Amino acid sequence: MRKITFIIIVFIVAACNNQMGPEEVRKEVASKKKEISELEKEISNLEAKFEKDTVEKVPVRVKNIKYEAFDHYIEVNGSAEMMQQAIISPETNGQIKTIHVEEGERVKKGELLVNLKTEVTQNSIEEVKTSLELARITFRKQKELWQDSIGSEIQYLEAKNRMESLERRMETLKSQLDMAKIEAPFDGIIENVILKEGELASPGARVIELVNLDKIKIVADVSEEYLSAIREGDKVTVEFPAYPGFKREIPIGFVGNVINPENRTFSIQLKMDNSNEMIKPNIISVLHINDYSNDSAMIVPSIILKRDIKGFFVFIARKTNGSLKAKKVYVENGESYQNKTEILSGIEPGDKVITEGYNKVTTGTEVEIVN
Repeated sequence: MRKITFIIIVFIVAACNNQMGPEEVRKEVASKKKEISELEKEISNLEAKFEKDTVEKVPVRVKNIKYEAFDHYIEVNGSAEMMQQAIISPETNGQIKTIHVEEGERVKKGELLVNLKTEVTQNSIEEVKTSLELARITFRKQKELWQDSIGSEIQYLEAKNRMESLERRMETLKSQLDMAKIEAPFDGIIENVILKEGELASPGARVIELVNLDKIKIVADVSEEYLSAIREGDKVTVEFPAYPGFKREIPIGFVGNVINPENRTFSIQLKMDNSNEMIKPNIISVLHINDYSNDSAMIVPSIILKRDIKGFFVFIARKTNGSLKAKKVYVENGESYQNKTEILSGIEPGDKVITEGYNKVTTGTEVEIVN
């Protein structure tokens, strides 16, 4: 501005040197300087007004605070286990004669799965059968004689004892014959045929693995920190990462009574119907357990919470002197879950908490709420 004034004066002097005397020039310069000073003041006022009128308000989005329900969940990983699973073994030693099933085959309870060789037992049964027939005839004859007072009592008792002993022997052999059959203990699917025909089987040996997928249980370990918050019957939301979008709400059926000293956890179990057999054993599950609820909570997005040396704060939009301005407010926060945080104090229902644009404002910044 001083440069412009100097140039104007130079032109005035140059123009007047040819037409005016020194005194007239001096007066003319003074007059022009006054005009220039008034123009500069007017320009300065206009510029200030222009700057004031063109200050942009910061656009923000807000959340109107009101009481609403808030639920907090803990998440733990669980594993699916079958409620009916059996590694089937024979009750007696023997060579496998026939395997009647294949892997993947469905069987009913009591259905014959495997036969062991039974020739020795069957031969023994035939021998005992012959001896038993003779023993019964002998006992019958001896009984008739004894009833007619013929013969001694000891002969009668010996015949009776021999017959009864052979009958018990026959029952034992028949039981052994039954033990050579491996039958399904429940309805299920043949998961694995472990031994082959011709191999030797014995009690405790793994011959067939049978599973039933109709009902399963979800087992999980939970930190002892939550022991007081979890009870039998509490509803748990179960998800399976292998099946996106699949959710099931299941009550807790069992809460463990012992804390594992190695990882400081206790176990919980949830029984689940699986009639469509979609859930497979040992599949990973995620359990969402509700450990805290508040029906009248003030909730803000967790991302807007900031922290300085004094604590956590948010910005709210509040009218001050007729204009909407941002204000920094310190808050006490509670639980957080899925990007939502419960605010215990510092704000009130009706406050407008800035949820977008909060990084562009400070206390006193004029703001404009946009949709």
